[in-house]
Amino acid sequence: MQSGDEEASAKLAKRAIDNGIDPVEAIDHGLAKGMKIVGDKFSKQEMFLPEVMLAADAMKAAIAVLRPHMKGDITKKGKVVIGTMCGDIHDIGKNLVATMLEVNGYEVIDLGNDVPVQRFIEEAQRSNVDIIALSSLITASMFYMEDVVKNLEGLKLRDKYRVIIGGGPTTPGYAEEIGVDGWGRHAEEGVQVADKLMAAKKGQKLAKPVIIGEVQ
Repeated sequence: MQSGDEEASAKLAKRAIDNGIDPVEAIDHGLAKGMKIVGDKFSKQEMFLPEVMLAADAMKAAIAVLRPHMKGDITKKGKVVIGTMCGDIHDIGKNLVATMLEVNGYEVIDLGNDVPVQRFIEEAQRSNVDIIALSSLITASMFYMEDVVKNLEGLKLRDKYRVIIGGGPTTPGYAEEIGVDGWGRHAEEGVQVADKLMAAKKGQKLAKPVIIGEVQ
């Protein structure tokens, strides 16, 4: 999978099924660990974004083979709605975060890019999510993140959801300034932020955002 070979990953997934390996175990102890290694290498600049995206595609090919063989409901850590802010059509980083969250046990609703502020809130309510994840790759769209927080406050919904942000122009300082719950620099760190927030008591106000990673 780390090599980005979709065909090989799908074949290995089929072999796991043929050998009687539980598909959930194959994901938890195979694909998830593999993507963690990929995420770690990316954060250390030992792998580059195109390689990471190829690895993510290979993982999806394997999951497509495993999913029909899963029995019953799979326990999820939580539910996340994610998207790139309005005015921004970049989605590679957001897609990677969504993929990493999914393979690490989250149910992910991906709204795509150029997403209006109200769309995040509507989907959060409709799907009863735990986390609203906001991405921005350009400064002009970054400021809409604060509008999401303010709209949640105005609707008296702020305590119902954890809000996390990420993307090139965002910083830990900006996360604290606008009152979100977490910030991560890379996709793997975004998963760590989500894990920490899900471990905290729901509705509990945090003294400061959960910050993973440093600004370069």
